[in-house]
Amino acid sequence: MADDTCDLLCLDVPRAEALRRSRQPLAELELAAGTAKALADPTRLAVALALRDGGELCVCDLAWVCERSDKLVSHHARMLRSAGLVASRREGKMVLYTLTERGERLLSAISEADTGVVA
Repeated sequence: MADDTCDLLCLDVPRAEALRRSRQPLAELELAAGTAKALADPTRLAVALALRDGGELCVCDLAWVCERSDKLVSHHARMLRSAGLVASRREGKMVLYTLTERGERLLSAISEADTGVVA
């Protein structure tokens, strides 16, 4: 196995220190990582993509599209809502979900990474 660490300490102190000072605070990094992690599950990604492509959808529609149970899809949709990627509203006995602007931006960033999956 190749060792992927430096054998020599060659720290560029001015450059490294400037980057260190401009780094986002840990709390912001944790929030961003949690948001990105919300799409790391295939079902949550499928739900987000369905909302991107279909607009506002109820849990029943999302379950049908994702080929998952409504309880599972509802659970994943709530997780996406907690991460700020989707919004929900109740209409009578239905809960309708929409992708937020933040969710749209994250899906767009994923597609720009040219994974071939999300485009």
